[in-house]
Amino acid sequence: MKVSALKPFVPSGSDFAVAKEFFKDLGFSVNWESPGYAELQLDSAAFILQHLDNSVVQENFMILVEVPDLDAWWKHICDSQVLQRYPAARAKEPTDYPWGSREVHLIDPAGVCWHFK
Repeated sequence: MKVSALKPFVPSGSDFAVAKEFFKDLGFSVNWESPGYAELQLDSAAFILQHLDNSVVQENFMILVEVPDLDAWWKHICDSQVLQRYPAARAKEPTDYPWGSREVHLIDPAGVCWHFK
């Protein structure tokens, strides 16, 4: 058995349009959109942004994204200005964690934690 794709449904928080713009500003493109849903993609990674506003879900939802160059990705986040344009977004620079991983943690406007490593 093989799997050709895995696309999680990621909650947008209260403002679907703001969440979509946040990811577009990070470089994701919109493949398709219907009311309350949009598929976003960057290179071979894709997810479905879902208009869901549930703080318990959002604040406990985490996604791990593997990137070829973590320092370049951190620079991309900084250069994109998303941390300045989206007040609810925040990030932690590349950090070595005790579990043996070096990661950037990016919290999107809905509160979802994206672990880039």
